[in-house]
Amino acid sequence: MADIDPAHAWAINFLLGYAERLHGLSPAELTSEITSLGEPGQQLMGQMQLGLALSKSQQPVDTARALGLFQRVIAQNGTAATPFKPLARLLATRLIDRRRLEDTVERQNQQLREQQRRIEQLTERLEAMRAIERSLTRPGNAPGLRSPRPPVSP
Repeated sequence: MADIDPAHAWAINFLLGYAERLHGLSPAELTSEITSLGEPGQQLMGQMQLGLALSKSQQPVDTARALGLFQRVIAQNGTAATPFKPLARLLATRLIDRRRLEDTVERQNQQLREQQRRIEQLTERLEAMRAIERSLTRPGNAPGLRSPRPPVSP
C-alpha cells in the first residue's frame, strides 16, 4: 500500500467523521445541513461532504445528485483528487448498488400489488359462482325437490 500524505489522511479521516456525524441527524437537521453546504463548485472536499449528506437523505433525486458529485470527484484529473478517488469510488458503487436494490424492491412491490389485485378479482369471481350455485340449489329450485302438483279433478 502506498504511503499516504498526512494532509490526505486528515481529509479522509475528516470525511469519515463527517459521515458518522450525519448518521445521527434527524431528517430536518439533514436538510438544514445540505442547505448550509450549498453548491461546492470544484472544491473536492465540498463535493465529498455534499455527496455524503445527500446520500443520507434516501430521496431518489438526492441519491442521483450524490452519485453525480462522487463521479465528478472520480473524473477529476490532478494530484489533489487522488486521495479522494478511492472513497468516492466506494461511495458511488454503494449508491449504484442501493439504486439497483431500490429498483428491485419497487418491481417486486409492483408484482405483489398486481398479484393481490388478481387474487381479489378471482375471489370476486369465486363468490359470484358460489352465489349462482346457491341460487340453483335452493329447495324450491332443485329439480328433485319440487312438490308434486295436485291431481286435476274432472
